[in-house]
Amino acid sequence: MIGHTVTAPPELADQVATIRGVFARGRTRTVEWRLRQLRGIERLLDENEDQIATALAQDLGRERAEAWLGDIVSSRGEAEFARKHLGRWIKRKKQRVPLSQLPGSAWVQYEPLGVVLIIAPWNYPVYLSLGPLVAAVAAGNCAVLKPSELAPATSALLARLIPQYLDTDAVAVVEGAADTTQQLLSLGFDHAFFTGGTAIGSKIMAGAAATLTPVTLELGGKSPVIVTADADLDVTARRIAWGRLLNSGQTCVAPDYVLADKSIKSELVRLIVDNVTAFRAGNDMGMRIVNERQFDRLVGYLEATKGEVVIGGHSDRDSLTIDPTVIVDPDPDEPAMTDEIFGPILPVIEVDSVDQAISFANGRPKPLALYVFSSSKATGRRIIDSVPAGGAVLNHVAMHLLVPQLPFGGVGHSGMGSYHGEWGFQALSHRKAVLAKTTKPDLKLLYPPYTEKGLKIMRRILG
Repeated sequence: MIGHTVTAPPELADQVATIRGVFARGRTRTVEWRLRQLRGIERLLDENEDQIATALAQDLGRERAEAWLGDIVSSRGEAEFARKHLGRWIKRKKQRVPLSQLPGSAWVQYEPLGVVLIIAPWNYPVYLSLGPLVAAVAAGNCAVLKPSELAPATSALLARLIPQYLDTDAVAVVEGAADTTQQLLSLGFDHAFFTGGTAIGSKIMAGAAATLTPVTLELGGKSPVIVTADADLDVTARRIAWGRLLNSGQTCVAPDYVLADKSIKSELVRLIVDNVTAFRAGNDMGMRIVNERQFDRLVGYLEATKGEVVIGGHSDRDSLTIDPTVIVDPDPDEPAMTDEIFGPILPVIEVDSVDQAISFANGRPKPLALYVFSSSKATGRRIIDSVPAGGAVLNHVAMHLLVPQLPFGGVGHSGMGSYHGEWGFQALSHRKAVLAKTTKPDLKLLYPPYTEKGLKIMRRILG
């Protein structure tokens, strides 16, 4: 618990100390080492797709196609992109110097931070473990990965596979519950990378503060979808339904609620319901929720709603499943509209105008993602410019995660810091500023004792 003294067991402290020693000897700094780790991550994913899909099905009830899309191809894409671009990323970046610093030259060089702690979540336990690990090893760091205990089959699989493909002296997997995370934090790291909920994120930040460990927090929040009157409703409904139901709605960037223009709301709801029905054709069971605590929380939202349930609403505690549910015009202050849903429930609220939608979204904490559906580029950009969010997508949902050229991260309550592609490399590197000067000329007027004449000259040169 935060606020109490946390002490790591000796064997854990020794393990981290050994990894620190590996980093200190410089092994991980070479380009060759980094490329070997990135290729190892690619091979791990290529050669173990069946085992990964099986573990995800066991932990989350995930279908094979979703396992591939959500955890395998996304992770592999990050590793491959980093491998192909690492040579450019690591080059020192020359900088101009002012006339007053001539003769001289300046540059920024990227150096590894040291040992990075990666605390992964349960909802995409492969992608959100290996994605940050790609950034860590690309930057030349050692790493300790703590998988989520709420996805035990995947955690055990990562603990078994990672040593087979990566440098076992420099990259370690530590399994355990929440107390293990706090024990690790108590040891101090050069950076801690956490993906998960906002409430736990604040505890991670507090635990890291004791050792002045800098943190990247990838959190969540209620990501709104704003649908304007001129949107292509058929495509809009299909994409919203797909994004909401992916991984049983347990996705940090899932569409959390829809703000629909009053002129198209009824038709949009009908089309969303049609798509939900089509996506679930032949499947009589509800969608699997990770555990009883999350299941009970979601059922509580359904029981408390004042909106109209137009599809779904049924749940089964024995199987921990909830039917895909659409709620129309819930009370803005009910739990489903104040808390991140993280389940197969989608509220749809009517708005009179784009301005009202913007005002509604801005009346809540800044979300991790913003989605806008509109046929007008000008309107879409106006909404995106008006609503602060970690990232935004126009006319689709969640796809920005698969673009490694874009930074991914939150703002405010949805997180701090960003990664993916070069942005992850930079986040887990130190940007060292270097100024190189010549020994001549060496102006004596820069040194004391200072004269009035010398100060006048310095003011002209340096002022």
